[in-house]
Amino acid sequence: MKRSLLIGFITLLAAIPFSAFSHHSFVSQFDPEKLEVMTGRVVSVRWVNPHAFFDLMVENEAGTEERWSFELGSPNTLIRYGWYRDTLEQDEIITVEGYLARSGANLANAKTVTLADGTIIQAGSSYDLQN
Repeated sequence: MKRSLLIGFITLLAAIPFSAFSHHSFVSQFDPEKLEVMTGRVVSVRWVNPHAFFDLMVENEAGTEERWSFELGSPNTLIRYGWYRDTLEQDEIITVEGYLARSGANLANAKTVTLADGTIIQAGSSYDLQN
């Protein structure tokens, strides 16, 4: 009986795809030494697992707008910090403190978000949760 249970358990584990266990390392994608602050207009919000995202239109040094994508924590983490699906509204001007992507892409891992009314809310950064 014990042997059949063991074989059944091993078979069950083998059926679970390895991607279910995978998750990217923060430091492989983002640079903890490059913490930047950006202000821009919210253009989209994606409340998805394993991380929520939002995009901002941010004015660069040349005076033209660039689209930046910001990774947040998981929806579950965000709810614990007081977020709701409608915390960020389309066209709202917000300020984000975040860790820039190592690739140089317009991507950052958000640490804090300052809403239009001045409320500062934690963004569930995976770096801050680890340290």
